[in-house]
Amino acid sequence: MSLSFHSNKECLYLQVYEHYKNLIMERRIPAGSRMPSLRKCSAELKLSRTTIENAYLQLAADGYIVARAQSGYYVTNIAEQKPVSTTSWHANLPSIQYDFASNGVDHESFRFDLWQRYIKSALRQSDRLLSYGEPQGEADLRQVLADYIRQRRNVNCSADDIVIGAGVQSILNLLCPLIHDRKTVSFPNASFVQGSTIFSDYGFEVQYRNKDCDVIYVSPAHMTKWGEIMPVSRRMELVHYAAAKGSLIIEDDFENEFVYFQRPTPSLFNLAGGHGVVYIGSFSRLLLPSIRLSFMVLPPSLSRKYAAVAERYSQTASKAEQIALCQFIRDGHLTSQTKKLKKLYAQKLKALENEVRNTFGSNCTIQTGAAGTSLALTIPYARTGLELKKEARMHGMSLLILEENAATITILLSCSSITTDDFAPACQLLSRLLNK
Repeated sequence: MSLSFHSNKECLYLQVYEHYKNLIMERRIPAGSRMPSLRKCSAELKLSRTTIENAYLQLAADGYIVARAQSGYYVTNIAEQKPVSTTSWHANLPSIQYDFASNGVDHESFRFDLWQRYIKSALRQSDRLLSYGEPQGEADLRQVLADYIRQRRNVNCSADDIVIGAGVQSILNLLCPLIHDRKTVSFPNASFVQGSTIFSDYGFEVQYRNKDCDVIYVSPAHMTKWGEIMPVSRRMELVHYAAAKGSLIIEDDFENEFVYFQRPTPSLFNLAGGHGVVYIGSFSRLLLPSIRLSFMVLPPSLSRKYAAVAERYSQTASKAEQIALCQFIRDGHLTSQTKKLKKLYAQKLKALENEVRNTFGSNCTIQTGAAGTSLALTIPYARTGLELKKEARMHGMSLLILEENAATITILLSCSSITTDDFAPACQLLSRLLNK
């Protein structure tokens, strides 16, 4: 065998690797063939045995050859296998220009420069960042949160009752083991997929709109996708009924900050006096969805139970982001951010509703609630929702179908991730797709 290799010792074994790899893939060394022994190959190529062995080990690691005890290395059938396609099926789809399905935030709603300053400040606390985060969440952030929700939602608790995690699912993964003695959980409807999935994974029987379940999961400011709010009378009834039955209420206060057309209603936690209710809050809508910081407030019985096992868990939320958020709230920016977003989304939702009415006229039904960033559009449509979603996606539009039957379809239209200037062309495109 007459071969020449570059003299760079660091890459000699890679040259040998490439040589045999090419021979195998070109099938000049057939599948099942025995590779030359290390000694023989070393002599033929006039290279050290170590170099040959490193090349063989790399070939084996990449699936070109396989070692057999007391026998040597043999060529696999890798050359006969069809290569896995690396082309994404999304590659042929146009980019999304009109995103009516997103639950994200408006690009103009968040001051990235301000948040960057707080993140940089957190990263300068080098001594603090050398250790893992506290399992329950950073103590100073928990104290700030306790003060914040007491002022904003009249949720009275101590910092020791608060548990922080990276998103609501992380929080529920901590909660479910604490309430494993309960067997059934009720959700308002089947759209609460992330929550119901966690409970199902822990063996709970998931039901819907059943107040006789052991656990009742509700989102009072987000009872429907288009922002209907649970009235105070219904909240009082639920609290009293759950207390009488010994049920636990989980109050997900999602989108409570975006109540536009009525005064904010009291939290279930407040109405229950802090007993029998777990309060959950998140910052994905107020800040950015990518800032995964959520928290829960445990009632006294569960707070004591969690304290006994807290050290068994690791913190899932970024320590740097917790430090940044703590100072961000202390300096009053979360309060001003909430006011800004409430005004922005109220204006955008009203503008979207006007555009939908102008486009579809009396041929549609529009449902809006007192909160949120979406409206529900019901309109005559003869085809399936899947067909509409696929066709819309091919035209650069993302849609969420809420309901469909033989004569009509109900579509959720969110204003949060689409600019006001795009409302008109987006509605006109949707109208064309619905009327095809």
